[in-house]
This record gives sequence, C-alpha cells and structure tokens, in this order.
Amino acid sequence: MNLFAKAFIGALMVLLIGLLARTRNYYITGLLPLFPTFALMAHYIVGSERGTADLKATIVFGMWAVVPYLAYLISLYWLADRLRLVPALLAALLVWSIAAAGAVLLWQRH
Repeated sequence: MNLFAKAFIGALMVLLIGLLARTRNYYITGLLPLFPTFALMAHYIVGSERGTADLKATIVFGMWAVVPYLAYLISLYWLADRLRLVPALLAALLVWSIAAAGAVLLWQRH
C-alpha cells in the first residue's frame, strides 16, 4: 500500500471521528480508533514479508497490546473528574506508555 493511501485512510478516520463527535451518537467515536486500520496494514506487511509464523506471533502480541489501551481508558476515566482535560489525557498517555513498555519488555523475555 503506498504512502498516499495510508495517509488518506488516517485522514478519513480523523474526519469520521470529528463528524461523529457532533452527533447524538457521539459515543461511537470511542469505537472508531479500534477499527483495525493500522492492524490491517501491519498484518499485511508482516504476513507478506515475513511469513505465517511471524504473522501469528504479531497477532498474539496484538492481543496483549489491548492491555495498555485498557489501562489508558481506565486511567482516563478515573482522571476525567479529577484533572482538566489536557492534563488528564497526558497522564493517561503516560499510563499507556508505561503499560506498553511493560508489554514489550515482557514479550522480549518470552
């Protein structure tokens, strides 16, 4: 997939999120980032360049990668009532970063 197509898909997702945020079904914006846009690209690249075994390893790691996202959501939910929006987002991003680093370190020891 060329770079233009990837940029177009990313821009389309941002546009959809922005449009849905203005509707009465704004909560659907929480689902759109989970659309496997980048996972599809990653799985295609790994599967076509590295083979099935590496693709399967990437898929299993992707399953564990949900944990940092869940840590982000839980921390942001808790912080949303305690901090202003931007500090809450930054703190939740820090939680995600720590959980993601932990996932990578644990995977490397595996």
